Amino acid sequence: MSVRRVGIVGCGQLAQMMAQEARPLGIEFSFLAEGAEDTTCVEGLGTIVRAADGVEGDSAQIESLYRAMGSPEVITAEREQVSGALLRALEKFCPVYPRPDAFEKTQHRLREKNAITAAGLPVAPFEPAHNYDEICSAVQKLGYPAFIKSCENGYDGKNQWRVDSDASLEALRGQVPAGEYVVEQGINFSREVSLIGARTADGEVITYPLAENDHYRGTLLVSTAPAPHVSEELQHTAETYLATLMNAWDYVGVLAMECFVTDDGLLINELAPRVHNSGHWTLAGAETSQFANHVRAILGMPLGATHCDRVAVMINMLGVDKKPALANEGVWLYGKGLRRGRKMGHVILLDDTQEALAARIDAMLEELYGASKRPA
Repeated sequence: MSVRRVGIVGCGQLAQMMAQEARPLGIEFSFLAEGAEDTTCVEGLGTIVRAADGVEGDSAQIESLYRAMGSPEVITAEREQVSGALLRALEKFCPVYPRPDAFEKTQHRLREKNAITAAGLPVAPFEPAHNYDEICSAVQKLGYPAFIKSCENGYDGKNQWRVDSDASLEALRGQVPAGEYVVEQGINFSREVSLIGARTADGEVITYPLAENDHYRGTLLVSTAPAPHVSEELQHTAETYLATLMNAWDYVGVLAMECFVTDDGLLINELAPRVHNSGHWTLAGAETSQFANHVRAILGMPLGATHCDRVAVMINMLGVDKKPALANEGVWLYGKGLRRGRKMGHVILLDDTQEALAARIDAMLEELYGASKRPA
């Protein structure tokens, strides 16, 4: 029996967990690092190949990279900020899932929002802008509060600004360089939830229960699943939104969808064409993890069950790399160099009820971060 091999573009913790979860299925992995990317997270998990900048323009070099990766039968990526040209060049040798156009849509906020609205799905009102004057015009049209977000390289709260008055907008003068931005109307929402789903090439779609997300300074800190007090209608609406997008894009693999819960319904905030931080709870809280189902989907294998019998919570370890002493269902340390605010790992807790879990979440946050229960 021949060995099945998956190539992953990217060498961070998502690639690490993908390989760790799928290797028991008899699947081998290779990793493609771009430029000077750190490969610490995936060392020992498979062949690591490094691509020089601009390699996508040289077909001979692309073929050489593909062969060096062990000629995988499918290639995926662990992040949306990956060269679309590189993925398209690799697509000449094997399928790339999700397809390159999914990455190109989601790595750029304006393209992403236009793709969502083209599928007939709701987002917060927004306006494009390219400089400070256009940002001011957009804010005047949308009203306060408003959020100014860079179209590219905006994640974990980076390259984003909130303005809630003329004074706060004026304070940004000279601080926002010319570029591509999306200005979003501030939305009155009760909470943020996310849905993780997977789709195979033949159209099978599975989803996990909605998770509720709590952020600190723009970075995810806690995800709880199933999200408390979620009606069947809300879960169904989210599943319909995600399936609509995946079918419209002929999507293959895991897709993550973050949404705002408002009095008027569910609004899509962001998408990620990959396994996602808010789905890490599935490593211990679901029958099949998001990582295993992503690999199953891109290889055309039967998808695993997503049911969870108990309430799960994932707590990010931001700037913390020591395993907590309190009881837990597992601690995942990524092996990265310690840095303030950096995602060093996560811990998962399971319990029978939301109420029983709440006190344990509080205690775990205190052990990780001290009396403030928040990262430094």
